[in-house]
Amino acid sequence: MASNLMRATQYSKYGGGVADLKVVEVPVPTPGKDEVLIKVEAASINPIDWRLQSGYARPFLPRKFPHVPGIDAAGEIVQVGSEVKSFKAGDKVVTALGNGGALAEFAVAKEASTVSRPPEVSAAEAAALPIAGLAAHQSLTQNAGLKLDGTDPKINLLVTAASGGVGTYVVQLAKLANAHVTATCGARNLDLIKSLGADEVIDYKTTNGKVAKSPSGRKYDTVIHCTTSTPWSTFQDSLTPNAKVVDTTPGLGIMMSIALKKLTFSKQQISTVFTAPKKENLEFLVKLVKEGKLKPVIDSKYPLSNVGEAWAKSSDGHATGKIIVEP
Repeated sequence: MASNLMRATQYSKYGGGVADLKVVEVPVPTPGKDEVLIKVEAASINPIDWRLQSGYARPFLPRKFPHVPGIDAAGEIVQVGSEVKSFKAGDKVVTALGNGGALAEFAVAKEASTVSRPPEVSAAEAAALPIAGLAAHQSLTQNAGLKLDGTDPKINLLVTAASGGVGTYVVQLAKLANAHVTATCGARNLDLIKSLGADEVIDYKTTNGKVAKSPSGRKYDTVIHCTTSTPWSTFQDSLTPNAKVVDTTPGLGIMMSIALKKLTFSKQQISTVFTAPKKENLEFLVKLVKEGKLKPVIDSKYPLSNVGEAWAKSSDGHATGKIIVEP
């Protein structure tokens, strides 16, 4: 590389918000023996990024300041560590960064959490996949116990906030699992969510804060709950006796609900998702995109110099799909 400096986004403390985001010049990181150095072509912002900045996991994450945020990254490998076997310089990849660092011109990633990106999958599409796609995949397969090969009996599934980053993937993956999908979203996204495969779409503003039974009168066997604005208890009358509710935005309220369900010995199950970036699952999602079976929905793209605008739009909570930042 001509220079050992790069542009990177940093913030210096908890709770600083957009005002504390700065694009600065810092040294290009050096990969460890089991790591690769990636020239970032695209990164995406997830709610966990600005929640960490707000102090969501204080004092454990971020571990130190200043911090370069961002978990999802796609790009080209420019250097590999001494023990890396799967990749070489010039390989196109997508990765989930355990300690952040994606909102920069270069990022270091573990070989174990990095997968190849075929030419059929653009950098922006790949960067939109890791956290949101893996959360959707884990919700359906590990938490709800569904198979994504269509061999399960048809179930009735509700996904809330279906036009968000996780929700858009849940809709599409649930159809691969042979589910009848009812989805809630804002009026402006009804047609989009229908085009992704939802069988029934409900404008959430017409429900008066409730999530009633589907328009066809079905009760839900599974709910993938992707919003914090509606408590899961509003689904209670619309659930089957053995229903599974999976919350992708866990907080204190859902933890108390889980404990209460256990105390009452209900057959209905509530669980939460703490996304684990498993390499084989990310490879599976990339393969689906390559084959045209999964479509990353991209809300907007921003240059790194305008990362504050991208951050603000994400934290506002009304993006349709994923927000991409391109160095």
